[in-house]
Amino acid sequence: MAVYELRTYTLYVGKLGEAIELYKGEGMPALEKYQDKLLGYFTGDIGAMNQLVHLWKFDDDADRRRHWAAVAADADFMAFAAKLRPLILSQENKLMMAAPWGPHP
Repeated sequence: MAVYELRTYTLYVGKLGEAIELYKGEGMPALEKYQDKLLGYFTGDIGAMNQLVHLWKFDDDADRRRHWAAVAADADFMAFAAKLRPLILSQENKLMMAAPWGPHP
């Protein structure tokens, strides 16, 4: 059964632009080989501000754990993460299961 992971990074005020440029220059190139699991990245416009939200889809929890272990072992991604972390005020991860009705990504 598919597992969805919703990750929300709340950035320090004034750091969203810097984070976006860092993702464009280093983050997404480092994540390119892992994009088969990525459903999308988003930023807020109304409501909660200064947030980067990304949604991932995994076959199951074991698939999810293998994925993040591979990402954590990737030198290019970890170099990017070292630059991103000081911009992050907090991080929230939610694991979700698809409801038994309706469309699913």
